[in-house]
Amino acid sequence: MMKTITSSNFNFPGQKAVYKGKVREVYTINDDLLVMIATDRLSAFDVIMPKGIPYKGQILNQIASKFMQLTEDIVPNWLIANPDPNVAVGHLCEPFKVEMVIRGYLSGHAAREYAAGKRILCGVEMPEGMKENDKFPTPIITPTTKAAVGTHDEDISKEDILAQGIVSKEDYEVLEQYTHALYQRGTEIAAARRLILVDTKYEFGKTKDGKIVLIDEIHTPDSSRYFYAEGYQERQDKNEAQKQLSKEFVRQWLIANGFQGKDGQQIPEMTDAYIETVSERYIELYENIIGEKFEKADVSNIHERIEQNVNSFLASYKK
Repeated sequence: MMKTITSSNFNFPGQKAVYKGKVREVYTINDDLLVMIATDRLSAFDVIMPKGIPYKGQILNQIASKFMQLTEDIVPNWLIANPDPNVAVGHLCEPFKVEMVIRGYLSGHAAREYAAGKRILCGVEMPEGMKENDKFPTPIITPTTKAAVGTHDEDISKEDILAQGIVSKEDYEVLEQYTHALYQRGTEIAAARRLILVDTKYEFGKTKDGKIVLIDEIHTPDSSRYFYAEGYQERQDKNEAQKQLSKEFVRQWLIANGFQGKDGQQIPEMTDAYIETVSERYIELYENIIGEKFEKADVSNIHERIEQNVNSFLASYKK
């Protein structure tokens, strides 16, 4: 089995704090920088799977960084540099406690809610007469609260976000505007690669000077769902499942094996052979959406490689 990074315990110069998320570990440096390490952990239904996926962290980090560069003309972001294939360094931000989920199609969580008879999702009305994977007349924003570690993100409406004071009205309108702009750009880039960006989520934060910026990941297979454009309509007309590139195939495998993250359920065994197929699917998405061959980084000693690259960057960094 290939070597993976599923946790870290670095002590960088000027390190003030460490936050360990579902798949990323974030080191605060001098109350100024964030060093974000994309691990190979796999999370599904807000549960971290027992084994890492080879090259997953590198893939997520490089896709997110590429899309930060491709969207910085329309939405400012936190990114400063990528000193290592698994690492992004950016400005320290105070994150908003909501995730901005935008959906162009009735898929995933929205489709499951729709099949259960619901026609309102996060305060947004979904039209009658839709079937799974149909395109919405216009994309809808269905936010979730940013959950604490170990708990599920919860659907929430714009009205409740404002009423509870989670985000101010002025800031939320900026988040909405940025979310639509990013999804539109992502849709255009995907279309050029003969893909459909079905749905995705964005996270935002505020810099010390009060500027709202895009943070974390963007348009990765962990945060987004992609379909192949070729044959999409034909499959819809025949009520066939869509051919997709996203983490949904892992969720479907888990569901088929009796796991949806509910109390009392056991995570099914992921064999080395299955994990290899998951890694291959992540590489497939990278090469499709980025349009370049994936170059595997040296994983003979991932921790040492990351530590050396980050330390070298921090030693040379000038504000």
